Amino acid sequence: MRTTARPENRHQARLLRLLRDEGPRSRAELGDIVRLSRSKLAMELNRLIELRLVEPAGLAASRGGRRSSVVRLSPRLRFVGFDIGATSIDVAVTNGELEILGHLSEPCDVRLGATAVLERALELLGKLRQEGLLPEVHGAGIGVPGPVSFRDGMPVAPPIMPGWDRFPVRDVIAQELGCPVLVDNDVNIMALGELHGGVARSVRDFLLVKIGTGIGCGIVVDGAIYRGVSGSAGDIGHIRVDDDGPLCACGNTGCLEAYFGGAALARDALAAARAGRSAALARRLAEAGTVTAADVAAAASSGDPVAIGMIREGGRRVGQVLAGLVSFFNPGLIIIAGGVARLGHTLLAEVRSVVYRRSPPLATGNLPIVLSELGDHAGVIGATRLISDHVFSPA
Repeated sequence: MRTTARPENRHQARLLRLLRDEGPRSRAELGDIVRLSRSKLAMELNRLIELRLVEPAGLAASRGGRRSSVVRLSPRLRFVGFDIGATSIDVAVTNGELEILGHLSEPCDVRLGATAVLERALELLGKLRQEGLLPEVHGAGIGVPGPVSFRDGMPVAPPIMPGWDRFPVRDVIAQELGCPVLVDNDVNIMALGELHGGVARSVRDFLLVKIGTGIGCGIVVDGAIYRGVSGSAGDIGHIRVDDDGPLCACGNTGCLEAYFGGAALARDALAAARAGRSAALARRLAEAGTVTAADVAAAASSGDPVAIGMIREGGRRVGQVLAGLVSFFNPGLIIIAGGVARLGHTLLAEVRSVVYRRSPPLATGNLPIVLSELGDHAGVIGATRLISDHVFSPA
């Protein structure tokens, strides 16, 4: 395997991350930020240039004396982000500053198994390579929809991913691409995406709630992902909200996810359509032979009262769980993301109402609860943030 060039010390690592997060900077500006002597800064930057991680980029505007030279991350740097969801695959290529250069997405059932899904993800990457976007790969980050052993780079007992348990995802992709690879839960990488370039960019402690086929929560503490001892932190979809509720995919009853994941919403929509309680959903069932969570959103947008009621009831249950988390964790921000989050402001209003009503005023007095602005890009940006943090660390 080819070894990717890495910074040799913490000063070089900090310079790389600054250039990634803030863009090109003059040597004078960097010196002000990192507080290194001019000679020490020059030595570290010159070494990064030798390693082909950084390159000169002209001269800065004068600050009253000799003009300082500008440096930037090498434009040859490439990171790959794979966001594997329960029903889709997103693949993106970014430069060193994590700007997306190419992005492909397609439906894919994670239940097809690790080998089939990863092969398809690599085929999508191959299409991006054919477009000339990938002269080489400096690192790849992967998100999967289940608990992950971060140390081992593999899913562990994922409830909706048959055939994936302890599959060596990291090692298989690293061997294929010849670069460093990290694997994490899909909600964690979405949280990293929001931390890097979304609404959480200036927040150090926040929760990202993904409502898709399932429900999960990314927990960011002091700017870093909290994963828990076994990688299952944030699995809020399996918090019980009703002892007598419906059976969940995890085998328990009454879980939040059994009430308001995408699968649960589709189940309830189908029942409403068959019973004739919703004219809009009944028409959709007659046209397509089935109904989905997206159909519920469309019906609600057209004013269908049954669809609106489903969204409000789901938002109430999500808010019920989040109110407890707010009281426990005291976050500075809550972001609602994922496919079902496209239900939009009807869902958001209900979640806010319950959280603000049930949580202590001290915890909610300055607590924004917002929808993600990155949408489908959150996961792939977060995956590249994850791996670039690793590559931009001392070897």
